[in-house]
Amino acid sequence: MTKIASIRDDYSLPFPPLTKDIHDPMTFFQQWLSEAINSDQPEPTAMTLCTVGASGKPSARMVLLKGIEGGNLHIYTNYESRKAQDIAVNPFVAVVFFWPILQRQVRIEGEIQKLPEEKAIEYFNSRPFESKLSAIVSPQSREIQSKEELLQQKEELLKQSTTIVKPAYWGGYQLLPERIEFWQGRSGRFHDRVECTKVEDQWVNRFLAP
Repeated sequence: MTKIASIRDDYSLPFPPLTKDIHDPMTFFQQWLSEAINSDQPEPTAMTLCTVGASGKPSARMVLLKGIEGGNLHIYTNYESRKAQDIAVNPFVAVVFFWPILQRQVRIEGEIQKLPEEKAIEYFNSRPFESKLSAIVSPQSREIQSKEELLQQKEELLKQSTTIVKPAYWGGYQLLPERIEFWQGRSGRFHDRVECTKVEDQWVNRFLAP
């Protein structure tokens, strides 16, 4: 077996150096996101979401970015899930995007808030039919006796109706960025890092050591 400590890539793509002249970090982020989407990067909208609940212990999981409006990031989930329970206690979260094909990483931190119900309904109605069914029958993050139990519920729901309405326990959140860090991999681990922090509605940028 290969020694884990010996596994490494040297990041050497010829991107121009990052500068502090990022006037609108969210516009810059969307440019990077578009480049990730247009590359061969799998799941370019996937991000690690870290929450901290009543226990004070962090919890992280992968979620998918489902929209950007007004500079805020949108995600959707079950309001009874562990992440939602954490958010109800502590509305400050962190997310990380990692695009290894582009040798880039973006970290975003800020407050997270529930989206309006009409926005959640609009997105739910746009989802594939199978995804709607899963949202109905899955008690996300809670113990189940078996996967077959959920599949049976799914089949019973299909027999009852072909119209799926968004359940009250399912909806969306928007993350309001307060800190954004852009990371571009460089050869020899001499990476570029620029941190953008929101101070009284203005972005203040600085370089960070790799």
